[in-house]
Amino acid sequence: MHKVACVTGADRGLGFELTKLLLKQGYTVFAGRFLSDWDWLDRAVPEYDGRLIPVELDVSDDESVKFAAKLIAGQTDKLDLLINNAGIGGGKDDEIFGDMHFDTMMKLYNVNALGPLRMVNALSGLLLAGEEKLLVNISSEAGQINQTWREGWYGYCMSKAALNVQSNIVHNQLKSKGGRVLVIHPGWMKSYMSGKLNENADISTAESAGHIMNTIRQYLNSGEISQHPAFLDYKGEVMSW
Repeated sequence: MHKVACVTGADRGLGFELTKLLLKQGYTVFAGRFLSDWDWLDRAVPEYDGRLIPVELDVSDDESVKFAAKLIAGQTDKLDLLINNAGIGGGKDDEIFGDMHFDTMMKLYNVNALGPLRMVNALSGLLLAGEEKLLVNISSEAGQINQTWREGWYGYCMSKAALNVQSNIVHNQLKSKGGRVLVIHPGWMKSYMSGKLNENADISTAESAGHIMNTIRQYLNSGEISQHPAFLDYKGEVMSW
């Protein structure tokens, strides 16, 4: 049966790499595009015989999410897989003895925590109509409460911790209907999370995406709907909450 996926933040970086891998596996992919001046998705469209569908999407905006969901629902009656990948970084230097940039923290929370919730709220009907019924939230080790080592990054860490709690609550609602949630830490990637390419990170976004797709496939093949969502790193190793 033909599979359908939606990936947010698919303009570049991890989202773009995940989109390409899904297309290679035969999925039709609705690819959330936020950067109007970034043309990677447009250049890739002709390669995939109509299976790559860019969708203008700002996950921090209620109306943008609703409009995108309406567009998607107009072209498919199901989603097998929703990957909430869109995210932003910032606020590294915030500390309690100096400046705290609360406006930046609110933006981080709006994108990283509320963005995924907006998406599943808007697309839950299509997701539950799919065969796989899997929601994947790209989180971070920064959202671990019992492993926190930083002395800053308040907004980013708190937004990812909120996403992790949200993932558990959403999983509780989906599991009775055959759905489930997978939370993944993608590793420290050479990405544009902070606005420019981070060349100092450990792995490329392509490497992370390859491991993540293997982890997703193993999770789907297990068929298990557990009491709580799995929190794994990109290689499939269990993370502590």
